[in-house]
Amino acid sequence: MHCGPVQVLQAANRAMPPAAARGRLVLAGAGGALGNEVVRRLVGLGRFGSTEVLAREPIKAGLPRVSVRLVEGDDPAAWPPTTAGTAIVMFDPPRLFYQRERALWTPQPGQLPALARWLRRSGVGTLAVVMPHAQGRLPEALKRGLANLDEQALAALGFERLLIIRSAQAPAPARSGSRLEGVARWMLGIFRYMLPGSEQPVRAVKVAHLVAAALELAPPGIHVAAPQTVWEAAQGDPRAVVRDWLQR
Repeated sequence: MHCGPVQVLQAANRAMPPAAARGRLVLAGAGGALGNEVVRRLVGLGRFGSTEVLAREPIKAGLPRVSVRLVEGDDPAAWPPTTAGTAIVMFDPPRLFYQRERALWTPQPGQLPALARWLRRSGVGTLAVVMPHAQGRLPEALKRGLANLDEQALAALGFERLLIIRSAQAPAPARSGSRLEGVARWMLGIFRYMLPGSEQPVRAVKVAHLVAAALELAPPGIHVAAPQTVWEAAQGDPRAVVRDWLQR
């Protein structure tokens, strides 16, 4: 659901609270298709007074109220704290043909606990994490709860709001090999069409809409969006889906 010119003008004319009152947002993993859509959705609509994007090389942000924070190394425990109230963590890899995205810092799933502790030291009270998972691999019993020890460690850090959004990953591109390997990949690839639609990846723009709605509507507590919730949000009104999800 893209914002048309009428909606943009209405948002511009609507009384907005001062920038300081709207808080500060930190983005980790702002590269890739998902990061691009999250920046466009949250920054473009002025949801936050200022936004800080983590990067490993100096770049020009190019957007109002957006700054770049350089981080050294891949150990968040060694970083000096920043100041923010909300953070979004994404693991979508940068698109290497975009020079700007190659300069951004993208976390690996194993770095999530250390990154979350750094965010908590920085004053973050609301953390949203978009967790990628392989299609059909997550057991049904874990889709709506904490799936591993890292996620349980996040829950113990004391965030006022913790949002974990599970979004299915697209299959990795096939690698070249022998003809026999190619036949085996083709045969195994057939099984992906047997997965239900709710287990299939959705467009990045739809995930960004769900993240924005969840940040706006979620009450205090831990909220886990199953892949089916992400898929449902992509089919209709994300805000309505988020309201229904938060009431379950």
